[in-house]
Amino acid sequence: MRPILKVALVSVIGAGLVVGAGTAGWYTHLFFGDFDLAPARSNTAWEARILSTLDQMQKTSAREFAVPESDGRRLRILAEALGARNVVEIGTATGYSGLWLCLGVRQSDGHVTTFEIDPRRAARAREFFHQAGVENQITVVEGDAHKNLSVLKGPVDLVFLDADKEGYPDYLRQLFPLLRPGGMILAHNVSTAPAYLQAVAANPELETIHLTQGSGLSATLKKR
Repeated sequence: MRPILKVALVSVIGAGLVVGAGTAGWYTHLFFGDFDLAPARSNTAWEARILSTLDQMQKTSAREFAVPESDGRRLRILAEALGARNVVEIGTATGYSGLWLCLGVRQSDGHVTTFEIDPRRAARAREFFHQAGVENQITVVEGDAHKNLSVLKGPVDLVFLDADKEGYPDYLRQLFPLLRPGGMILAHNVSTAPAYLQAVAANPELETIHLTQGSGLSATLKKR
């Protein structure tokens, strides 16, 4: 076996690969543990400003209902790796994950549209977006996202779902036609969204893996 292949196999085994037969057919789960992460470091002034705001949110109650930092960094890496220009987030909360997504689309001069049903949280998120200097990079849409998704135009490169779990199948139904081939849907807390998991598993145009254990962050690729 070639050394490079050995490294790849060790990496996959270390991450944890689970293959089994589910009700919707065969599935593969790829789990990455939340190892201790080195602090995120900035190499530009704009990145430093965003990271400073994120750090402040970590230390206050403003991070309420936010994703863990490790998942936020995954969002940033995947968005930047995709070269995402049009990102949709369902569930703004106070803007923590939205700021990570802004980091991910900065190099592509992309834009994030985020939906939040709670006016209080939406207002708080706007404050943090202004503090981080990204208010022109992200648009907050207040109200019920199930009704407001009609404002969107495709193609969409990346979707992040982190709202009402029972609503995930409807978000999938509405956003799937807008998602470009090669685009991705990231869904948080999928362990409490079984109907969504069944829907993505049953669609032959989609391929899904799980990126984290526990409550779970899944990644679904729209095949080319």
